[in-house]
Amino acid sequence: MHNRYRYTFLTLLSIAVLALFQVSCSEIRDQKVLYFAHSLPITHPVHKGILDMQTFVDEKSDGKLQIKIFPDGQLGTEREVLELLQIGSIAMTKVSAASMSNFAPEYKVMGVPYLFRDREHLFTVLEGEVGQELLEGGTEYLLRGLCFYDAGSRSFYTKRKPIQTPDDLKGLKIRVMNDQMSVDMVNTLGASATPMAYGELYTALQQNVVDGAENNIPSFVTSNHYEVCKYYSFDQHSMVPDVVVIGTKFWDTLSDQEKEWLHSAASESVEKQKQYWQETVKENMEVLKEAKVEFNYPKKEPFASKSSPVMERLMEDPKMKQYIEKIKSQ
Repeated sequence: MHNRYRYTFLTLLSIAVLALFQVSCSEIRDQKVLYFAHSLPITHPVHKGILDMQTFVDEKSDGKLQIKIFPDGQLGTEREVLELLQIGSIAMTKVSAASMSNFAPEYKVMGVPYLFRDREHLFTVLEGEVGQELLEGGTEYLLRGLCFYDAGSRSFYTKRKPIQTPDDLKGLKIRVMNDQMSVDMVNTLGASATPMAYGELYTALQQNVVDGAENNIPSFVTSNHYEVCKYYSFDQHSMVPDVVVIGTKFWDTLSDQEKEWLHSAASESVEKQKQYWQETVKENMEVLKEAKVEFNYPKKEPFASKSSPVMERLMEDPKMKQYIEKIKSQ
């Protein structure tokens, strides 16, 4: 029954989006307009990067290729929008690599705990051979990646005590994304992983349904979770990037010149988005200091060691083993 309702919703949404697309094309016949939907607010550093991409595409194409942005989840959740890309109802989106892994399994490697040493290591990988393979590999699933955006590192934040060692997680209920890698990591570290919709988390923290969660600094601030959780521990267990994706049904309609404009604009927007992310983190840290949030910097090695079975299980897949070994060697 649930699947039938979901199919009906996507069908109706597809019809509405296609109607909008046709109206847009009929109004401006000498332009090609790509609809870009995502779930983030317009104040988010990732949205600012998308705005730059929009500007770069317009400039490079002299207005012939346009991007129209639908933020704030106007056209659905990350999963729903990816499904709309697959059937060709809209052109582009930005999603977490964790969401992409539900469609293109190779992206699972991005969520392996403690795989990336630091931010520099992460972007060496993303902008190298492994990153390019992941972006192009999604084509098999009708989802072609254009570039990766900085989404920071995820760390634990809690209500009653800081997390200095894995033992501090014992007995705690920690909200995680509905992603098997996240669930396995938190359970392996000794806590009780509690998948939950992000929009329900603030109330769950208030009412002690969960004892904490894990996310990056900008999300910790924009969600106002710092009002409830006064301990943020920089264990940086994962650095899951965002991915800018175009559906192959739209990609295949573009000329070689249009593909070049779009790919070039996406690549140039990456550096701008990295700057926006760093500026936002700096501003957010000041907000948290004023709110009396306590920052802790635990040693990563004990966490990495205890969570290593998660990586070991993934490496039973030869392709994942190959990716992990390549990443570690860089």
